[in-house]
Order: sequence, then C-alpha cells, then structure tokens
Amino acid sequence: MNPKTYRLILALILATSLFTACNRTKAAQKRYPFTGRVVSIDTQEKAAVIDGDNIPGFMEAMTMSYKIHPPEQLSELKPGDIVSADVVVIDSGKSEGASDYWLENVKITGHAKPTPPASGAQRIPAPGDEVPDFAFTNQNGKRVSLHQYRGKVLLVTFIYTRCPFPDFCPRMSANFNEIYKQLGTNPSLAGTRLLSVSFDPEHDTPNVLRDYAYSVAHTHDAAVFTKWQFASASNSDLPKIANFFGLIATPEGGLITHNLSTTVIGPDGKIVHWYHGSDWQPSDLIKDATEAATHKA
Repeated sequence: MNPKTYRLILALILATSLFTACNRTKAAQKRYPFTGRVVSIDTQEKAAVIDGDNIPGFMEAMTMSYKIHPPEQLSELKPGDIVSADVVVIDSGKSEGASDYWLENVKITGHAKPTPPASGAQRIPAPGDEVPDFAFTNQNGKRVSLHQYRGKVLLVTFIYTRCPFPDFCPRMSANFNEIYKQLGTNPSLAGTRLLSVSFDPEHDTPNVLRDYAYSVAHTHDAAVFTKWQFASASNSDLPKIANFFGLIATPEGGLITHNLSTTVIGPDGKIVHWYHGSDWQPSDLIKDATEAATHKA
C-alpha cells in the first residue's frame, strides 16, 4: 500500500473513532435545570445537602446530597441559600440508575431562613446502647431477628434497592461486599455477619432482595446468605427501628429521601459504633469488628 494512502486511511480511522467516542460521551451525559435550598454544607465530601425542587424528566422534589463542581464554589454557599444550577447526570445504562451526578454553574438567587430540625426528630445511637430484638423478613421469606446474632459481631446498614444515587445505597452495598469478601479469609472476622435492611418493604420483597443480593455480591451462589443476609422491616415495625438506628426515610415522588445509618453491634448485643453518612471505609468496620471480637474473647 502506498505510504500516503496508508497514513490517510489511518487518520480517517482515528478521526472516526474519536467522533464516535465523543458522541457516546455526550449521549451518556444528561443535564437538567435545578433549583433548591441549601440545608447544610459538607466540606469534607465537597458536597451540599439541598432541598431540591422537582426536576422534570429526572426525579421528584427531594432532599439529597450533591457534589459541587468546581468544589471551590462550595465556600460561597450557606444554609438557607436559594440556588439555581445544572444537575449533571452520567447515565450508566444499567438498571441501577445514574453512575454519577453533581451540580455545575451554581448561582445563589436568594436567601431564606433555614428550617431547624424538629426537636427529637433523630435519635443518635451511642456505644453501649442495648439493641432491641427487632425482627425482619429475609431474602428467603423467613423471619430473622437480631437476637439470633448474639455471640457474633453484626454489621447492619440500611438501603433500598431502587436508590439511584451512587453515594448512597449503592456505595453502602459495595462497601459491605468488600467486607464480605474478607469474611472467609480474615480469621479475626470469622464470627462477623452482615445484615442489609431495606426500608422499602412494599417494593423490596424477598425475591427482589434476593436478586439484589446476587447483583451486589457478584454471585448467584446462595452460600452468600450464610454470612450476609438481606431483609426488610414491616411497615408497622419500621418507625421504631428507624428511630433506634437514627434513620430518616421519607417517601417522595416514588423515591425515598433518606440519610445513611450503619451500625456495628457487638457479640453482647450492644452498639460498638454507629456511622452516619457515607464517609466510612470498609477498613473502619473491619477494625471495629476485630476489636469487638477480641474484647469478647
């Protein structure tokens, strides 16, 4: 082949590949106009909790945590600020929902007095608190209670399978999967068990939980449930369970606005450590579990 012809063909192939890649990137990224009111600022996570208005074509009005791009803009925001922005959503193309999202072009359009939280609205779980014998229905449709875990270290987190935001339930489940993978190889975790509890019992039936478990654990081996169970609380029990574990979950427009609650329970059935938010690592819970097991011994 003539060298000039070869270089021309190569250039055309590269140009076509670049054009295709750019189009795919554009197709994967969606932008929506956003307005809302700043509730709180999380400088560590470079994010703000915002009471957002309805976003047509994306989601109903709800209060969520949003990363701010560029993060320098976060220093300009204060609780009570009314803002407009563009919410950028990277569509993963999978049923789990968006793979990432953030706010750009944030502008302060007004200021309102922040709404103070209701007195006693959220209980803060404390180390040493005795955990009641709450009961749930697991992925096999069977009853499971917390007292069944006495003598073992139990890690409990709250999720719902339809959660579309990666920094919330998907992140909790991914972290638990990292811990699960060490249960069979780390001798200090031999007596540790995992429990993921859904606060969406109407949708998260045993079959849904079972499929979700296989998805997040990347296996279809039912042996996973010997050390990691997935369960839902009944509608009647959910308020007292949520109150004890410092969980706030409010249905809004087909989704659920919620915070994050993860608890380490010792072999004696008492709280060792409670984590709010998503800023903990699997290594944190592994350390807590190891120390709790050592204390028991």
